[in-house]
Amino acid sequence: MNNSVASENSFIIESDEEDDKDFNKGDDGNDSDSSNYSNENPPQRKQSSYNPSWPQSYRQSIDLYSSVPSPSIGFLGNSSLTRLSSSFLSTSLTRRHTPEVLPSVTKPLIQPTEEEKHQRRSSHTLLPPLSRRSSLLKKESKVSHEVPSRHCSFGQAVLNGINVLCGVGILSTPYAAKEGGWLGLSILFIFGILSFYTGLLLRSCLDSEPGLETYPDIGQAAFGTAGRIAISIVLYVELYGCCIEYIILEGDNLASLFPNAYLNLGGIELNPQTLFAVVAALAVLPTVWLRDLSVLSYISAGGVIASVLVVLCLLWIGIEDVGFQRSGTTLNLGTLPVAIGLYGYCYSGHAVFPNIYTSMAKPNQFPAVLVACFGVCTLLYAGGAVMGYKMFGEDTLSQFTLNLPQDLVATKIAVWTTVVNPFTKYALTISPVAMSLEELIPANHAKSYLFSIFIRTGLVFSTLVIGLSVPFFGLVMSLIGSLLTMLVTLILPCVCYLRILRGKVTRIQAGLCITIIVVGVACSSVGTYSALAEIVKSLSG
Repeated sequence: MNNSVASENSFIIESDEEDDKDFNKGDDGNDSDSSNYSNENPPQRKQSSYNPSWPQSYRQSIDLYSSVPSPSIGFLGNSSLTRLSSSFLSTSLTRRHTPEVLPSVTKPLIQPTEEEKHQRRSSHTLLPPLSRRSSLLKKESKVSHEVPSRHCSFGQAVLNGINVLCGVGILSTPYAAKEGGWLGLSILFIFGILSFYTGLLLRSCLDSEPGLETYPDIGQAAFGTAGRIAISIVLYVELYGCCIEYIILEGDNLASLFPNAYLNLGGIELNPQTLFAVVAALAVLPTVWLRDLSVLSYISAGGVIASVLVVLCLLWIGIEDVGFQRSGTTLNLGTLPVAIGLYGYCYSGHAVFPNIYTSMAKPNQFPAVLVACFGVCTLLYAGGAVMGYKMFGEDTLSQFTLNLPQDLVATKIAVWTTVVNPFTKYALTISPVAMSLEELIPANHAKSYLFSIFIRTGLVFSTLVIGLSVPFFGLVMSLIGSLLTMLVTLILPCVCYLRILRGKVTRIQAGLCITIIVVGVACSSVGTYSALAEIVKSLSG
């Protein structure tokens, strides 16, 4: 047990091809690593120019958030297995040539000393005493080179992609159909095609230069450190917004199960939605403090099954009880911008695609992975939208689970599945945000661990406060989809592609990218304004 913990806290993937040339000359171990890397994949540029700045925890935190753990390596294995599976991660996305340290999940940043300032830091690595760290680093370096650099299979990559793409957005697709009308449903397919293409653009950006592995890396390659930081902030805000949605979702669905649950505290009466939102926040708080989130990573992989199960329950109820008699509206121009944001939210997976691509054993299969991911998710989204809108028509609510007859067994299954899933995903979703903030904690602070706890607790309660202040699941989702997802999915991939590969882009490619940028900016502007206007209207009304 102790060996496993030690491995968890100190495992460092040491293949520092980016730093070996400029920072670690003279270190025999690192020089050997650099030499090995050069023989396998000769670098085509100066690796040190992409020495990652903040955030350095992005790769491992997003890997954990997105991955379906590999069945070949168990998270309860012995210390050597634990080491080889990147300690707490036990994920199919870990590869050898990574520029980051794989840390313990909740340990705060402890900066290296002056003697070791050229070693990459992590936001959560618990460093061993200096007297043994040098030898430990060399030992771990040798171990890390035994790990296959790319070992994510096609099936694992597809499951990882679907697990990220097919989330709570599926609950609002009938509401999006209501807001946009039947013709508005075409936006879902258009966004699916555009998102697939921009996913390929991200791959081209990653292949343009060695050492690029994540979305922030692409931002840095395109616009320097400022680009890396700006893109990272956008990605983290999007994850934070998803956590707000989880809180609202829990409050709404638990209130539908227990509509008479009221609580009076000191003269303040909490209605069911508020009460269960608070309960949900308190329930997920201990999971956010966990040192090891690998168990949650395994459980959250069931999100794919959960999404399919919820849609099947909707179909079951439609056939057996409610029916599909509602006709709906052909086109709702007044609320179409809200639908644009909702449909856009459905494809918020580009933050993870670079990680999936750089982990694949056969990278040439990545286009097929994208086809499978977008194909399956689009079918689920479209199926849920059509069934829900045909079942409930203009009475469709922001989550179709709230429309389901409460006395049916299928309803209980759908609602409880919806309720349980965010409990496993919340900690994994907020953890990248927390880890990035913990990197800012002074390394020599005596109470850095307490600061880590305070940061994570503060993030949870801030999502609760915002969720209670703006308890409109569909409108908040539309705002996130318009303001953030459009940026991450449509605009930034094209901008980065044109910037990184300038001079090599054909006129057709440039024209497509510019068209997508224009479409993304227009949809983002209109959708954001409409969502904000509807939120203000709902708050004042």
